Amino acid sequence: MLIGLLSVLSISIFFHLYYLIKYVSARDETNLRRFINTAVINIFTAAIIIIIAIRSPEQLQKIRVSLLVWFISGAVMAIMLALQIMIFVRVYCRAQMPENYHYNFFGKKVLHKSVIHPIEVALFFASMPALLIAGAYFVAWIIRLFI
Repeated sequence: MLIGLLSVLSISIFFHLYYLIKYVSARDETNLRRFINTAVINIFTAAIIIIIAIRSPEQLQKIRVSLLVWFISGAVMAIMLALQIMIFVRVYCRAQMPENYHYNFFGKKVLHKSVIHPIEVALFFASMPALLIAGAYFVAWIIRLFI
């Protein structure tokens, strides 16, 4: 039960950070509500975990931390990969819109600066190390299981 709650808490924390980034970049009311909801879920889940840990500490000793870290690294990898795919799709769609490009003298398409926003560049390059590190750990664990 405790491992499940820890997994829920870790996933909720990642979504919490995701909605924070989405809210800061877009200032959307929906993302703010989702950010607040994940904060409340995190607080209640952490409180339940603390109560269980205080009442029965032997459950803490049963947790395989390496398995939990592997699961968290997989979640981080999936979230970072989804973030990068989302950024790529947005930029690609904007690059196809006629208001974001013009043709030069030689007939080649020239993209405007409006195709990509600075926050997207920052998020893409900031998420790259987390994707590579978490992905390498996750894949190494899977390979180790099969060897």
